[in-house]
Amino acid sequence: MNALSPIEIAARTELVLVRPDATRAEIEALCLHARENNFRAICVNSSRVAQAFMLLEDSDVKVISTIGFPIGAADSDVKRYETEVAIDFGAQEFEVVLNLGHLKDREEANMLRELRDIVDAAEERPVSILLGTKLLEEEEQVFICNLALEAGVKLLNAGNADIETIKFLRETLGKKCGIKVTGEIADADAARELIEIGATHFTMPFIAQG
Repeated sequence: MNALSPIEIAARTELVLVRPDATRAEIEALCLHARENNFRAICVNSSRVAQAFMLLEDSDVKVISTIGFPIGAADSDVKRYETEVAIDFGAQEFEVVLNLGHLKDREEANMLRELRDIVDAAEERPVSILLGTKLLEEEEQVFICNLALEAGVKLLNAGNADIETIKFLRETLGKKCGIKVTGEIADADAARELIEIGATHFTMPFIAQG
């Protein structure tokens, strides 16, 4: 693969602003920056989806809503409802935080039901799982990968996972699910390397200037 251009990198990158104290002005700055630089998407908390959608509705930038952020411990029906409300507000994709307590207890049926309900509520809109690889043992990562594939999840967000973890996730998932990685991309060669080992999307925290 040849080195990616800045435009090609931006087309794979999501800007994220999910701080609980993010202001309207910061959301406006996020959306403006995403529009001006042709980023693929922005990710915000569900309470900010309506504002973001209004600011981006005549652009190609997608609006991603978090679901169950930050700890994922809400009841499954609450997460489904949050998904449905976010759709009404204009969300085009979703980033779901799993219930780690259910994972530790290996409540496979409950977790699968939750993911299927959210995927069903999303009505063909892409659903991503925030994996939190730093908190999970390897067998737990495999468990979630299998759940994701069975539920029809489109992407796993591996966070700031290391190279070996990204390779492991790609081997586990095959080609049926995308992988997001978080952090600053040093240059086009670094982006190419991440793609070659299995990443498909990048996420970057957005920090408003001034």
